[in-house]
Amino acid sequence: MDPIMNPYAPGAGQRPPELAGRDEQLRTFEVVLERIARGRPERSIVLTGLRGVGKTVLLNALRSAAVRAGWGSGKFEARPDQGLRRPVSAALHVAVRELGHPQQDDVDHVLGVIKAFALRDAPSNAKLRDKWQPGIDVPVQNGRADSGDIEIDLVELLTDVGGLAADVGKGVAIFIDEMQDLGPDDVSALCAACHEISQNGLPVIVVGAGLPHLPAVLSASKSYSERLFRYNRIDRLDRAAAEHALQVPAQEEDAEWSPEALEAMYAATGGYPYFIQAYGKVTWDAAPQSPITAHDVEVAGPEAEEELGVGFFGSRFERATPGEREYLRAMADVAADLLAAGEELDESESVLTSDVAKHLGRKPQSLSPARDGLLKKGLIYSGERGRIAFTVPHFGRYLRSIG
Repeated sequence: MDPIMNPYAPGAGQRPPELAGRDEQLRTFEVVLERIARGRPERSIVLTGLRGVGKTVLLNALRSAAVRAGWGSGKFEARPDQGLRRPVSAALHVAVRELGHPQQDDVDHVLGVIKAFALRDAPSNAKLRDKWQPGIDVPVQNGRADSGDIEIDLVELLTDVGGLAADVGKGVAIFIDEMQDLGPDDVSALCAACHEISQNGLPVIVVGAGLPHLPAVLSASKSYSERLFRYNRIDRLDRAAAEHALQVPAQEEDAEWSPEALEAMYAATGGYPYFIQAYGKVTWDAAPQSPITAHDVEVAGPEAEEELGVGFFGSRFERATPGEREYLRAMADVAADLLAAGEELDESESVLTSDVAKHLGRKPQSLSPARDGLLKKGLIYSGERGRIAFTVPHFGRYLRSIG
């Protein structure tokens, strides 16, 4: 069929496959927005899941819902090499401007506090050329959110922003992708700020998305973090949602999938939204006519796997050092031995670190640098002490396929 009109290509269509099956999360979020806007207590939200389940797309959809509700919103992606001040300042700058507060003096005051918070990103003795300028054209509000203590400053900042939003009966939502990459001090500050705004009933909410171990990162920072967040595990799609993700874009182009093709697609993709999009794109291009058949899926399979091998799996594997690649391969081998022995593993193929060390004939301590490097790069995660798992579904299978 016509590749120009391929509804599964990235960015095509009004509703990407990754968003299918997430109606419950969208409805719940709309209720949360309404409750907070009315001054009722609600928790911030954390979305967790493996890579490829559509967390970022869902995060964007939730932000769109906040915008439709008249909220101010801002979004950023956390990075291990960046502190919290710059991205939070930029996100809140956007959010405050979206609120449409009628009193410009009040708006300028809060923008001045945001600017003061941002400027503390650089040491007080830093030269002017080394200081980041946040692009906020108002005077700095000295003495507010500028102590240099990120926890104190973030609490003061969100308190002021929340007060501004409350004035107009709206709210502010901060969306954070890859939230597990925040530094320990920043995680602690974020938890403290969420606690404070919840205690004061201010209309501010944090919506974070991250890998499965994000709840453990939060609880390690503040013991009360379990009470601060509503945790939502984002998993692969069930059969009905996966079929919906394929059928709706096709119907918009006056095409259909045969029942056998849908069954073959689910078997090939496992219901993971990223894989559904990748297989859907290639199969659409390979199919000569509608309805798309199981044979079309079979023909497209090698090309789809090749594209995933380069863009999804391979790009991540290439980021690893030789020592880290050895560790990844050992994880895959240990998982393969367990599967051959009849044990059931989840899609992240969680294994014991001691088994990885035994497989490599090394002491566990000698493998710590490789393991820590992979953790920092987001290629693996530790859901519980003594265990390690891939952050990417089917990554072990990919590693075993390339030898």
